[in-house]
Amino acid sequence: MVPSRRVAALASAVATGVAVRARWRGAAGADPQAVRRKVAVATWSAPREGRLMTRLVVDADPVLDYVAARRAAGAKGLTPMHVLGVAAARALHVVPDANARVVGGRIVPFDDVAVGFAVDIGRGTDLAPVKVDGADRLTPAQMATAVWTGVKALREGTDAGFALSARVAAAVPTVLMRPLMTATSTLLGGFGLPVLGQRGNPLGAIFISNVAALGVEEVFLAPVPFARAHVYIALGTVSERAVVRDGAVVPVRQFTLCMTGDHRLVDGVQCAVYFDALLKMLADPAVLDDVAESA
Repeated sequence: MVPSRRVAALASAVATGVAVRARWRGAAGADPQAVRRKVAVATWSAPREGRLMTRLVVDADPVLDYVAARRAAGAKGLTPMHVLGVAAARALHVVPDANARVVGGRIVPFDDVAVGFAVDIGRGTDLAPVKVDGADRLTPAQMATAVWTGVKALREGTDAGFALSARVAAAVPTVLMRPLMTATSTLLGGFGLPVLGQRGNPLGAIFISNVAALGVEEVFLAPVPFARAHVYIALGTVSERAVVRDGAVVPVRQFTLCMTGDHRLVDGVQCAVYFDALLKMLADPAVLDDVAESA
């Protein structure tokens, strides 16, 4: 084949590849090399670490009534997710040994109780975390303010750290993402140092995703190894369910919490103690307005 024909054949092959890729994008509705997908591919392999997974069914009326009352009193943007965030943080007080991460085979306590929230910043095409430090020292209304401040910065592009990490992740070839994530894991998730725009321990000790916004009742979240958060909670939709109370079937509004814990830090007994404290606060959210008792 003469050189000109080789060039023409190569150009044709490239054009065909581009056309196929464009059709694939159109069919899938998303770029297969999106930053979030590159990070996911580089982060996870086949599951092999110990996880404790459970689901808790919670009566929704106490939380919904509390949210409605506080919003009527001026608590802007307050939702059940913020109530859950504060309750989940304070429940760690009953199992303080669990507020830690594993570094170099050792269990190292966190300095405070931080909670991270998954935030939609791309209308369903991209997610980012909002981390709230000292979550156990906030009221639900204060938590709502803190979260929405972070959400606004992410959506408006004024969060310089996230913008930097997104640019780096977009520029790094997919084949190099896994070694990059491995290299930053110890610094970012272990020692809690900022790396490439990300805050140390970027998801906090507890990470919460409000899947109710997607109309989902139950889903278990996939832990992110480099972040070293040890509790993941998915908050599902509120639905009316038939429940037996005092021997009679009655309609009750409920939601489900799907929880994943790190078995290296907690066992079944500690989980039971944690769940009991969490459920008690969700049954009477007004106790979360008393910050003094949580300190």
